[in-house]
Amino acid sequence: MSEQEVKNLEKLFEARIARDEKIEPKDWMPEKYRQTHIRQISQHAHSEIVGMLPEGNWISRAPSLRRKVALLAKVQDEGGHGLYLYSAAETLGISREELTDQLHSGEAKYSSIFNYPAVTWADMGTVGWLVDGAAIMNQVALMGTSYGPYARAMVRICKEESFHQRQGFEILLTLCNGTPEQKAMAQDSLNRWWWPSLMMFGPRDADSPNTEQSVKWKLKRKTNDELRQSFVDQTVPQANILGLTIPDPELKWNEARQQYDFGELDWNEFWQVVKGHGPCNKQRIAARVKAQEDGTWVRDAAMAYAEKQAAVTVKQAI
Repeated sequence: MSEQEVKNLEKLFEARIARDEKIEPKDWMPEKYRQTHIRQISQHAHSEIVGMLPEGNWISRAPSLRRKVALLAKVQDEGGHGLYLYSAAETLGISREELTDQLHSGEAKYSSIFNYPAVTWADMGTVGWLVDGAAIMNQVALMGTSYGPYARAMVRICKEESFHQRQGFEILLTLCNGTPEQKAMAQDSLNRWWWPSLMMFGPRDADSPNTEQSVKWKLKRKTNDELRQSFVDQTVPQANILGLTIPDPELKWNEARQQYDFGELDWNEFWQVVKGHGPCNKQRIAARVKAQEDGTWVRDAAMAYAEKQAAVTVKQAI
């Protein structure tokens, strides 16, 4: 293909993006668009799968059968979300095995929030309320992303994440209406998860090498900083309902902007976690590698069965 032909295709592609048309797997797309979307979708998929770990650890320790069943269902949902997203990424020409290898080698990233430990039952509430709340803030916008398979996967994911957020809020509401010790547990959990939750939206726009292009191609509909501001504005009133205090002395309502002002994040901590030096980075990856290795026999048995069934089908056809 000549350089001029490529330029013509790029113009047609940009025009489709401008018209809010969905790009489908067999459509022509710039290689950078494909690679950027593989990175974004795979990071999202990895986050869903790794995110099962801190919550899965609490299934056996849930305080009641009702809580156990609800948490089990939530973890199962997250596994399903990872499946949808890996499938969407595969339509861009990358295999599930490649994606898994990239996660295990550290080449691919996942949300920094899952490298923090969940140390009390209240954390199951805070993770649902804040972490899933932050995810929803980002994912609702992704329903309008320009790549069709990703946008369609987000419809069901957003519906299920909304239940997860409400489940978390209800756990905290119960604790906050309980004993002083239970409310103190909820406040301690908020203190530990607030700032990492704000970091979920990624680096500041000025420090993000991908945000400008992603917004231009409508892979993202809002920038990192815009999403972070919306999350703060939505979450502070919810904290007031719970009777909890946001651990930010600089937090205050700005009447002129009709938004909350809030303190600066610890970006040194953010980058340390992203680079693999967070509290649970090594633990999370080790758990995923072990799960992959322990499941080898299951995958081999499934493939052998599929091959046997295919052979039977061919024989019957003959």
